[in-house]
Amino acid sequence: MSQIKIFDTTLRDGEQSPGVNLNQLEKLEIAKQLERLGVDRMEAGFPASSKGDFQAVKAIADTIKNTSVTGLARTTKSDIDIAWEALKGADEPCVHIFLATSPIHMTYKLKKTPDEVIETAVEMVAYAKKKFPQVEWSAEDASRSDWSFLAQIIEKVIDAGATVINLPDTVGYTTPQEYGNMFQFIRSTVPNIDQVTLSCHCHNDLGMAVANSIAAVENGATQVEGAINGIGERAGNASLEEIAVALKVRSDFYPYQTNLNLQEIKRTSDMVAKLTGMYIQANKAVVGRNAFAHESGIHQDGVLKHASTYEIITPELVGVNANTLFLGKHSGRHAFKDKVEELGMDVSEDNIKKAFELFKQLTDHKKEVTDDDIFTIVTEVQTDTTSIEKYQLKMFQLQYGSNNIPTAAIELTTPSGNSVKTACTGQGSVEALYTTLDSLTEEETKLIDYQINSVGGGKDALAESRVQLIVNGKTVNGRGSAQDVMEASVQAYLNAINRFIIHQNTEKKKTVKSN
Repeated sequence: MSQIKIFDTTLRDGEQSPGVNLNQLEKLEIAKQLERLGVDRMEAGFPASSKGDFQAVKAIADTIKNTSVTGLARTTKSDIDIAWEALKGADEPCVHIFLATSPIHMTYKLKKTPDEVIETAVEMVAYAKKKFPQVEWSAEDASRSDWSFLAQIIEKVIDAGATVINLPDTVGYTTPQEYGNMFQFIRSTVPNIDQVTLSCHCHNDLGMAVANSIAAVENGATQVEGAINGIGERAGNASLEEIAVALKVRSDFYPYQTNLNLQEIKRTSDMVAKLTGMYIQANKAVVGRNAFAHESGIHQDGVLKHASTYEIITPELVGVNANTLFLGKHSGRHAFKDKVEELGMDVSEDNIKKAFELFKQLTDHKKEVTDDDIFTIVTEVQTDTTSIEKYQLKMFQLQYGSNNIPTAAIELTTPSGNSVKTACTGQGSVEALYTTLDSLTEEETKLIDYQINSVGGGKDALAESRVQLIVNGKTVNGRGSAQDVMEASVQAYLNAINRFIIHQNTEKKKTVKSN
């Protein structure tokens, strides 16, 4: 079995998904979960793109020890220098440099000749190699590039010090046969190709990212790049969980294996969905809610007689287990802490205390507390930022019915410590709540998206709400969880505004410090 490395770009390419805006704590929690999943390398971000991304990449590089951490950089010395400052604390720092090689990109975007592109690529790879032990070079839009030119530039950047060569299908244009043939051509044409890891990176614009990635592996790629849940720009990236499970389930056909702990797939998928606000569709392969559900009577009969009649993937393979009662209202803090450690989460004593208090509040209303509930509570505590004053909900009351005008009364504590309250009406209960919140907060807000999900099943399941707001011209996401759907909706709205306030305060502090 040949070993295939997994390069995860959830925190870089995945975060570029429209509407996704992760803060540093959220990125760090995802990074720690990716480490538990067992990815070989994680792309933590684009350090030169913003101060926030720089700090997040640095925090991840300084924290993660069992996975190589990389950062993206353009072919400029300043980008490479900034990436080094962010990544130098990592155990195996890597920089990912990209430069377009297709005629359309070189002509219209770069405005460079092929010779100039080669010169720039070689110069910057050599410069990066002086700092980084690992240098990945990507031929942006490789799938629409001239193969002879690709072979020429790849040979030269390997001589300059590149340790990984990535041939991305940047716009999701290629087909499995075309993509596989390109890898075969490069392997047979570039004389020094055996000195590097050959990587693939596929986008899903035509729905073929996973198939194209596997075609690349069949033709010599030894690293696959993608994102959890397939998130990313436009239609997203190849879904890493689908590729890993396909190689496992069809090991009779594919002589390849990965280092992924497949039982961490569902938990990783849930965390990414929760923190990004990009919930996956029910029929998503491997991790969708219906992936192991059988509606047809014929299917149900077959599965009951023998699971393999209609189930090629066992739920347990990807970490989907029955949510049974394991803790209750009489469970103590020690038992709670043991369960958190069993879930593989690294939580400080202060955060264990906060999470346990929320757990006890939940057990007052919910008889059966599940792994999903605990995971949600701890994730919320881990990604909460309480050091900055913000809006806090003191009380809300909602009156509505088929013959009544929905009316919401809300009392808040403002960032300045004042208590404010008012009541407003709306066409529906959510509109009444959000109109009231809008009148109580100083920021100018506009609701773009609103979603409600449940954590687990049952009539007493936790509700999760996700909103996307434009706050003072900036797009931010917010989320909230509570036993009550309307309370979760209120918390999500406030969370979005508070995230904006936290961002503003952080930027002000940086400005003052730099001056």
